[in-house]
Amino acid sequence: MKTAAILSLGGVVATGLVIACATTQLAPGAPGHHTTAGYQNPPDSPARHPWYARIGWVLAAPFRLSGRPDVPKQLPHVRAKAATLDAVSDPSKRFKVTWIGHMTVLLQLGDITILTDPWLSDYASPVAPIGPKRFVDPALDFADLPPIDVVVLSHNHYDHMDLDTLANLPNRDRVTAIAPLKLGRYFREYGYGRVIELDWYQSTDVGALTVTALPAILWSKRSLFATNDTLWASFAMTIKNGPRIYFGGDAEYGPIYKQLAARHGGYDLAILAIGAYLPREVMQGSHCEPHNCLRIGLDLEASNILGVHWGTVRLGDNHPLDAPKLLREAAEQWGLDDDRVWVMDIGETRAIPVTTRRAGRLQTPPPTATLRPHPMKKELPL
Repeated sequence: MKTAAILSLGGVVATGLVIACATTQLAPGAPGHHTTAGYQNPPDSPARHPWYARIGWVLAAPFRLSGRPDVPKQLPHVRAKAATLDAVSDPSKRFKVTWIGHMTVLLQLGDITILTDPWLSDYASPVAPIGPKRFVDPALDFADLPPIDVVVLSHNHYDHMDLDTLANLPNRDRVTAIAPLKLGRYFREYGYGRVIELDWYQSTDVGALTVTALPAILWSKRSLFATNDTLWASFAMTIKNGPRIYFGGDAEYGPIYKQLAARHGGYDLAILAIGAYLPREVMQGSHCEPHNCLRIGLDLEASNILGVHWGTVRLGDNHPLDAPKLLREAAEQWGLDDDRVWVMDIGETRAIPVTTRRAGRLQTPPPTATLRPHPMKKELPL
């Protein structure tokens, strides 16, 4: 029975991949990223490799990624929960960020507390225990979290939109959920107090907080028979008399980020996904390599760049602890100070500085400051 179920799952996934390759057309009278079947990336975005280049890896991934990766038993990038609780409850830092794990970040911005892409369960999979299992517990569990005012969701992949977490978040009736188009129904089903769906370039206010949905280079898939039927987004978050924060979700690098800088650039902190970048024939169009993730932050003129989405769960063939090393290498080649390119521990809290002059923000290196190719070290065996 188990074998039959596995074969059935593989067949359905393969069918879904084939369907995902169907040609779509622009939706009449709608913005350019709307299609008759859903949504698409901004112009000139890197394309994903064709389905036949990805299908072998995808079909085997639930079984290959389900085991614990080759990492030390004493994980060097995880802080004790007691230290995390102390830092989160410390009132001396008015604006601060705590990395809970993966793409889940706790932002405490004065009187407003935000949780991004909440994932606190064990598996990032629709058929647990098959599929990726986290090897690091969340820095804080449900009972440890401070009262959440806002949940920001970037897209519908299982390691970002975890229904177990959404269904069990405390005090949901007092939480405002902000999500891209077509994803609000999950929050309404679980009884969130206020649910707001945003298209790209739309904004909403929650007290002193303004959240604007912005383009990202990605794709969406929750149903086996539907691809890109729900929107994905990155977000600009600004708080009155406080920092400007960019939350990138998953993203590939492309020209859209430089284009966004004219109207939406200049951040005190950019929170970017830097992990799960190999193999490129699968991850291109979903996850950028660490040096290109750094480019996103530079293009957006961020003063500080925080690399997350690593060291929690194995989602690709690169070693899950390698991404921050490559990010540091890229930063060093571009002459960027360590204190502006953040590599945090899971459970670490840092104060978010407020930059008052845009001229002081990081700038993209000139074209002559190109990166040497990064060797992809410690690749895990298939």
